[in-house]
Amino acid sequence: MNITAIIVAAVIVGLVGIILGLFLGISGEKFKVDVDPREEEIMLVLPGNNCGGCGYAGCSGLAAAIVKGEAPVNQCPVGGAPVGAKIGEIMGVAAEEGEKMVAFVKCAGTCDKASTDYQYSGITDCIALAFVPNGGPKSCNYGCLGGGSCVAACPFDAIHIIDGIAKVDAMKCKACGKCISTCPMHLIEFVPYDAPHLVQCSSHNKGKDVMNACSAGCITCRLCEKNCPSDAIHVVDNIAHIDQDKCTGCGICAEKCPKKIIL
Repeated sequence: MNITAIIVAAVIVGLVGIILGLFLGISGEKFKVDVDPREEEIMLVLPGNNCGGCGYAGCSGLAAAIVKGEAPVNQCPVGGAPVGAKIGEIMGVAAEEGEKMVAFVKCAGTCDKASTDYQYSGITDCIALAFVPNGGPKSCNYGCLGGGSCVAACPFDAIHIIDGIAKVDAMKCKACGKCISTCPMHLIEFVPYDAPHLVQCSSHNKGKDVMNACSAGCITCRLCEKNCPSDAIHVVDNIAHIDQDKCTGCGICAEKCPKKIIL
């Protein structure tokens, strides 16, 4: 064995390592991106779910946006007011009290109320059901398919299929919006956590067609609209809508509704 060759090889490898180390060190200093220390502090406060409910690509994206002034300190829907207050302290601003929002499924077509056109046995996925005849076995083309795509999308175990339709646990819901973006029927929307009344239907069919498809659908009788003393509910495109800013919670609309779909 040639000792000289081994020594020369070791020296060469060592020199290459030193040169590469110096190059990487200089490059790191030259091209490094300075991170605002407040961004790191905010990251420690955020829940770390990376759900995207804030509208940014994860918690790091939100932290960067807050430091740049592109997002309010209470933008995180998961952390809510407590996290917003902590971030406000870091940023030196007051966190405005935002209204707690939760997801709501606008369908009451449970198994005993919704009619079906045929018996379906196949993949239980709402997106896949869009490709089967009539968009699924249910007669109503506006109702919950019950496939559970929203359940799979929810990172907080806040929504489940109960008796054929999706139900949201308002206590667990963090308003991340995953279920809303996943639902192919566009049945889920954000509503105030303490909303006094909500319409649990999305059908745009006329009364007779609604009754043929589901016994729990809005039949556009307008009794809710006619009897509301606050002008808070109106039937638009064959479905009742409640203006939560006007609603006083008197309950007359729910009392007058013959189909009992106003919660």
